[in-house]
Amino acid sequence: MKFHKEGYTSLAIVVFVIFVASALADYYDAPTAVKWIIYIVSAFLFITIVQFFRSPIRHITVDDGIILCPADGKVVVIEETTEEEYFKDKRIQVSVFMSPINVHSNRNPVGGIVKYFKYHPGKFLVAWHPKSSTENERTTTVVQAKNGQEVLFRQIAGALARRIVWYVKENDAVIQGEEFGFIKFGSRVDVFLPLGTKIEVNLEDKVVGGKTIIGRF
Repeated sequence: MKFHKEGYTSLAIVVFVIFVASALADYYDAPTAVKWIIYIVSAFLFITIVQFFRSPIRHITVDDGIILCPADGKVVVIEETTEEEYFKDKRIQVSVFMSPINVHSNRNPVGGIVKYFKYHPGKFLVAWHPKSSTENERTTTVVQAKNGQEVLFRQIAGALARRIVWYVKENDAVIQGEEFGFIKFGSRVDVFLPLGTKIEVNLEDKVVGGKTIIGRF
């Protein structure tokens, strides 16, 4: 287990706030009860930031015939739908919701070449809102796998998630299971798969990014 690089700024701010609050309490000789409240709140904030930005080390088994889950969380959508941005045809959509307690790094479901990438500014509707996938702040990435099939995956911000981070751009070669981005404080990742893909998960399944197989070509 390690601490994710996206959390350094947040951790520094929390440590600074804890230090200032404790120093002020000591300087003004605050009552013992007030000091204990400060200690408890400080411990809660510190633990929350550390657990949110935890980054477990995962050993990924690369397999060109499978699609790995891009995020930790729960499967909330499995349906055939029309993908309007890039494919403009029917695809199988699998969506994973990440709660604030999940690991929030996002991983490439397949390896290959990034054929398309776009960042969309937008709203911050709750992640399960029907319009969140088209109106919220989001990124869209399409990777062409080694078998020629293209897989689209989309980071979607939510009501709490106010920062999406990505590490890929068009024409990059990416490795299956490696990080392609991070979403702060809970949201959703959609994956659009070719029709005929054998789906290996069910609604409400708890899934693990880079480990759970969501489908097979």
